[in-house]
Amino acid sequence: MKISEETIENFSLSYPLENLAPPERVLFLDIETTGFTARSSYLYLIGCAYFQAGKWRTIQWLAENYSQEADILNAFFDFAKLYKYLVHFNGNNFDLPFISQKCEQLGIPCELGEFQGIDLYRRISPYKFFLRLSNCKQKTLETFLGIERKDLFSGGELIGIYHDYVKEPTDFAERSLLLHNADDLKGMLETLPMLAYYDLLNEKLKVRKVQANYYRDCNGRQRKELLMTLTLNTPLPKPIAANACGCFFRGEGSEATIKVPIYTEELKYFYSNYKDYYYLPAEDVALHKSVAGFVDKEHRVQATAANCYTRKVSDYLPQWEILIEPFFCRDYKGKKLFFELTDEIKRDREAFTRYANHILATIASTY
Repeated sequence: MKISEETIENFSLSYPLENLAPPERVLFLDIETTGFTARSSYLYLIGCAYFQAGKWRTIQWLAENYSQEADILNAFFDFAKLYKYLVHFNGNNFDLPFISQKCEQLGIPCELGEFQGIDLYRRISPYKFFLRLSNCKQKTLETFLGIERKDLFSGGELIGIYHDYVKEPTDFAERSLLLHNADDLKGMLETLPMLAYYDLLNEKLKVRKVQANYYRDCNGRQRKELLMTLTLNTPLPKPIAANACGCFFRGEGSEATIKVPIYTEELKYFYSNYKDYYYLPAEDVALHKSVAGFVDKEHRVQATAANCYTRKVSDYLPQWEILIEPFFCRDYKGKKLFFELTDEIKRDREAFTRYANHILATIASTY
């Protein structure tokens, strides 16, 4: 077994790792194997990255032959005892099951259960379409962020190099095997800023400024929109823009804006307890029986769920679930919901904070 330890020179993490866990308790893991199943292939390299004395370092255990699988596993578990959090990329689907099955095959106690796992792939992949990514492979994320590798080989190409290395060790083969794994580890650290998009969609955004904006549409008609400026908890590594349902979002660095159309029109508020109301066809309005009881019987009918409403002309904002009440609709079966932009709402910064998060979640869910 060969052990390689290196300091990652000229590198500083551009994502606040403390968002995940205390940096000194975090261990990044990546393995290299000759296949996808533990029973029919070999585990030949385990690599880890960790933070120590203000610097990021890597340690790698390389099996010089097929019989050293147990040696590198035992060395890894012995080293990992110092850590609590195990960070990996798609490790829930590959690295961790492979290690667990290999331990069972070799009769080695598997201590993975001692760690709290953090799978970067699982955190980022739900937002693949929102980020307009073709897939969420680590190299794809590296390309998205403009990260360049020194490694020239794929994991599949290294399988043959490892088999050749076992038969006849060479410096070239050893450097190639270690470099690929080291670049995977460094790449994992360098793609951590992708978690800023996870934070964006899972943490509460703070609205810093709210204002109405006027513009003219393509037909020259004046329109109104609500413009919300937000402060992001985690700076975005690259700008992103998205739109859906008539709303627009753009985020860059630590700031984002959301634009929402303001609808000035007559909408209906439907009363839920329609059995307590009469509907007045001439006025096209529903009145409570305590009031409408004085209306002549020929001018009133028992209200139904579909006509038990009152109408109001005002400024409205759309919502896609009942976030702010009372809510209004265009008609009884209409799926579009609105709330009135009242003076009280205009002064409620917390309401706009909830609304901004609601809008962003709605936009993201359409991708």
